[in-house]
Amino acid sequence: MTDSVTRIFSETFGINPGEVTDELSPANFPKWDSLKSILLMALLQKAFSVEFSASEIIAMRSVGLIRRVLRRKGLS
Repeated sequence: MTDSVTRIFSETFGINPGEVTDELSPANFPKWDSLKSILLMALLQKAFSVEFSASEIIAMRSVGLIRRVLRRKGLS
């Protein structure tokens, strides 16, 4: 799951996979705006065949928190 999350972030934001860390968030990465957030959630849901609740989406404020939500959904 970690490699897939990294790949999705890398492709969505046009950055090197090595730049994708658990600390990456909208607060420290200006390219991560509201429109990219919507696209990112859609891509993650499709890639992992899951649906996120509104509260999960709100909680996913960094790459690390996204990985945590995905683990809670049984993905590893």
